[in-house]
Amino acid sequence: MSWHVAVDREVCIGSGICAGTAPEAFRLDDDRSHPVAAEIEPDETVLDAADSCPVLAITVHSATGEELGPRP
Repeated sequence: MSWHVAVDREVCIGSGICAGTAPEAFRLDDDRSHPVAAEIEPDETVLDAADSCPVLAITVHSATGEELGPRP
């Protein structure tokens, strides 16, 4: 079952923490982050990246739509 990853580029400040935490899942482009792929295999480091975002610009949802990250 895959996860859907999104970055709100209006909120993202380009800190790069996500790309440093999960470089296989995030890239910086024009000083903003974006997911390498919108659909990914479940990966704990992607949740860690969502949790680490200083402005909470990253969201992770399960295939059923349940919000998985950022975690409370």
